[in-house]
Amino acid sequence: MKIFAFALRPFDELGYLDALSRELGFEYDWTPDYPTLENAHLATGAQGVNIITNPMTPELLDAYRELGVTGLATRSIGYDHIDIAHARAIGMRVGHAAYPPEGVADYTIMLMLMALRRVKFVFRQAAVQDFSLAGKIGRDLASCTVGVVGTGAIGSCVIRQLAGFGCRIIACDPFPKDEVRTQATYVDLDTLLAESDIVTLHAPGLPENHHMIGADQFARMKEGALLVNAARGMLVDTEALIGAIEAGHLGGAALDTIEHEAGLYYLDRSRDILPNRDRAILDALPNVIVSPHMAFYTACDVEAMVRTTVEALLAFDRGDTTPYEVL
Repeated sequence: MKIFAFALRPFDELGYLDALSRELGFEYDWTPDYPTLENAHLATGAQGVNIITNPMTPELLDAYRELGVTGLATRSIGYDHIDIAHARAIGMRVGHAAYPPEGVADYTIMLMLMALRRVKFVFRQAAVQDFSLAGKIGRDLASCTVGVVGTGAIGSCVIRQLAGFGCRIIACDPFPKDEVRTQATYVDLDTLLAESDIVTLHAPGLPENHHMIGADQFARMKEGALLVNAARGMLVDTEALIGAIEAGHLGGAALDTIEHEAGLYYLDRSRDILPNRDRAILDALPNVIVSPHMAFYTACDVEAMVRTTVEALLAFDRGDTTPYEVL
């Protein structure tokens, strides 16, 4: 079998893919370029195509299918960038990545701590030699109530990690887990918003979750509360978030992902004028942290992202089932 990988990073992913090709016995080729109709021909002779968070339109899927590609896998947990219905209609199986939750969970808690201790403001002032204390007082995580929205693999891991800090933990999820109940109390979303000092989002990027946190939800949150989002940008109405922060109702936010980030991450856009004014506004606010969607970025997780998507494509080629298939 041959796999063709698009948007493959030579400084980390390529090494893992090369090692897997020897371990699992498949051929591969790759390009650092993102997939387009103009370079679709690069996948000629491959049965599987491996991508990252690149939009997979019906036209692009058709182009791959005409070349004989029968499987597509994205090196991300989310797959909302792929037209799944069209892929199924043309007989193309789709897979996605899985990786241990600890990397994102650790990063989420780091964002909480940075927001609580006003690290962005402290570091900005230190850079101009303002070492005063005024306006820089922080809060202890142990004194907070943390509300976890979504208790899947990552949300549950966040709860396990938070338990060691001694904070009160509440959670909401349409499918509660018994193991989570040992460390957190399930409540409805309105109760969670009203009682939490920190709200952290770990819900999937499904259409029904679009803007699940908007103006009404921000109004229900405690004065001075913090929002953390290391899940999907589309969960939060960015305009409403900016309004809640500018009004002084929210104490701040720590965001690893925002709306309309396609075409920004993971590229060097340092010389470009970016068409994302919301990001510029958020980045300018002293009480908002915006990181470039990299909570996943650990050696363990990157290796797992490459491995699980390769295993999915190999299973597709054999006609086998795989836990990494989008069903």
